[in-house]
Parts: sequence; structure tokens; C-alpha cells
Amino acid sequence: MSGPAAGRFTALVLAGSRGPSDPVAAASGLAQKCLVPAAGVPMLGRVLDALLACPQVGTVHVTLQNAGSLAGDPQIAARLGERVRLVEGDATPSLSVRAALAAIGEPFPVLVTTADHPLLTPEIVGEFCRRAAASGADVCAGLTASAVLLAAYPDSRRTWLRFRDERYSGANLFALLTPAALQAVAFWRRVEQDRKQPWRIARAFGVGSLVAYALGLLTLDEALRRVSRVLGCEARAIPLPFAEAAIDVDKPADLELVERILAKRAA
Repeated sequence: MSGPAAGRFTALVLAGSRGPSDPVAAASGLAQKCLVPAAGVPMLGRVLDALLACPQVGTVHVTLQNAGSLAGDPQIAARLGERVRLVEGDATPSLSVRAALAAIGEPFPVLVTTADHPLLTPEIVGEFCRRAAASGADVCAGLTASAVLLAAYPDSRRTWLRFRDERYSGANLFALLTPAALQAVAFWRRVEQDRKQPWRIARAFGVGSLVAYALGLLTLDEALRRVSRVLGCEARAIPLPFAEAAIDVDKPADLELVERILAKRAA
């Protein structure tokens, strides 16, 4: 595996917004969701702080449409510099990732996360990066088991991926470890294009795999082996022992939970 800064990850933060239709941005009266404050600091600022404090991360690139608009926020502007750069995004997340990778040039390994993840810590990022780098895979996704999340936050409402061995919630952490991982980005684009015709995506996985998943017959490892065949590259899951890794901000209630957690951290 090759990459910049002696093998450290190039971080890519997806900071795009749904504009006025985004419930978090609308509730805060801001045009950019990533600038919504969590305990007084823009969510994007908290993500940048976690990435910059992680020894496994080299440069950090923030991508969104009209990226230059972020420089107008004094807290974000103070974080821009040699290690934090803005990259113009595209119309969808997958296209933004593809455009950013092309603009950065030879970026692997790449860590992809989102700007609405203000509970990220250097410890969470470091654990994910270390385990992803040691996985031998082309692409990895961070997950949090329901047992971990609900033990800490029993009232948290998440979307679960259900397997025979456990339920998992996504952690908005992805590692693109080799150029072969671009096949996963291409499949992501296919999902975006076919989102109104989900049968096309279902057909790619096959009836057998879908039925097995629906009936709860697949373990996480078995599911990832089937996903790898569809993607055309080796995909692995990285279960993380941090409940906060699964808590991003999709709605105002999530932001309220995040601010309670941050208040406890500060205390």
C-alpha cells in the first residue's frame, strides 16, 4: 500500500448539504448544515479537530459545492491551512468523492467521513485507520454494534443493518485503501442513479443473497463476502467499540443528543 505522508491517510470530509430542505440547517437558520454549531463549535470544525489530532491522518480535504463559502466562517477559516484544504464538490456524494480523488492525485489510503459527525475523536479515527490498514482489504466501512450503542445510549434511534450475529449501525467512516476501491465508488454512483428503481440494485446482489439477508441468515462476514463479489474488490467491515461513532446529526433530535454528550465531556 502506498500513500502520502509515510502511509498516513488522506482524509476526505463530505460537507455537502441538502440546502433549505435539510432539517438541521433549517432549524438553525443556516444555509450550510456543516456550519451548524454543536456546543458552540461548527460541526465541521469538530470533525476537523478530531482528524488533525489523529496521528494516522495526513492532509484533510473538505468537499462541497461552493467550497469557498466555508472560508467566510471565522472558526472554519482558522482551521484552513497547509493540512486542511477545500475541494469543489459535485452534485452527489459519490461524484464528489470521485472529483476530489482526481483533484488530490495519488491519495491512497483515503479516509472518508462526513461533516455531520461532531462526536468523532482522534481515538475513534485512529482505531478505524489502524484496523483498516491491517485488514488487507481494498475498502472498509466502520460499524457500531447495537450492544455497544444501546449500552451507552439506550434511547438512541438508529437505522440498523441486521445480521445473524448482531445488528449494526453505520459509523460514517470509510477507508479506500487501494485504487481497486474506486470500483466501490463506481457502485455507489450506480446506487445513486438507480435509487428510484431499487430493483436494479437488488438484481446486482441476486435473489438468494437478498432473501438470506431478509431472513437474518447471514453473518456480517458472510454478507461482506457477497458484497465483495458484487463490488469487484475486497470489502471488510470494521466493528468499532465506541458508541459515539454511530451518532451523526440527521435531525434536530440528534443534535440535542450530541450537545448533551459534549456537555458531559466538557464536565
